[in-house]
Amino acid sequence: MTRIEPLHPPYPPSVQQRLDRLLPQGMAAPQIFRTVARNEGLFNHLVDSGWLGPSGLLDRGVLPKRLREALILRTCVAARNDYEWRLHVQTISSRMGLDEAQIEDTRSPRPDPALWTEAERAGLALADALVPRLHVDEALFARLRGHFDEPTLIEMTQLIGLYVGVAMLVALARPAFDTYEKVKQAGRPDSVHGVSAA
Repeated sequence: MTRIEPLHPPYPPSVQQRLDRLLPQGMAAPQIFRTVARNEGLFNHLVDSGWLGPSGLLDRGVLPKRLREALILRTCVAARNDYEWRLHVQTISSRMGLDEAQIEDTRSPRPDPALWTEAERAGLALADALVPRLHVDEALFARLRGHFDEPTLIEMTQLIGLYVGVAMLVALARPAFDTYEKVKQAGRPDSVHGVSAA
């Protein structure tokens, strides 16, 4: 049962303006966006500052898209955030380069080595270590440094932390699951269209 009622259309003009920047034309706003928009100033700040963009939080175009999306999904699983996992899977995970087997494997206790590069597996292990334990041992750190420089590791850690924050908001607000269908549109084969659950 939803505890914080999300905004319903018509949205305040400032919120609508930002939603138009985030979402493909015709896509209903996700419940979590509408929930955060209950705090209009915060929602507008997140979009205006670039913290929230069309592919989620903290996408500066630095991390490879597939790695970034895998980290988000693995963090959602580790933080027990099924809402955000489903939202990403329905809307952008395949556009970010993950195939169906990889998407499902983000839920596996041990990722399948055949589906991921060594660097990606190290990244998934980082999410597994940080979310439940807040501990990165020396072996994992050495493994990560074999693939990523320090600035990249800092960005990966911040991304994981932000999605733990999303899990906290979902635990507080309990948004209803969104329902989206992939549709084929001219020039945008992986666009999404759908109606958010109310």
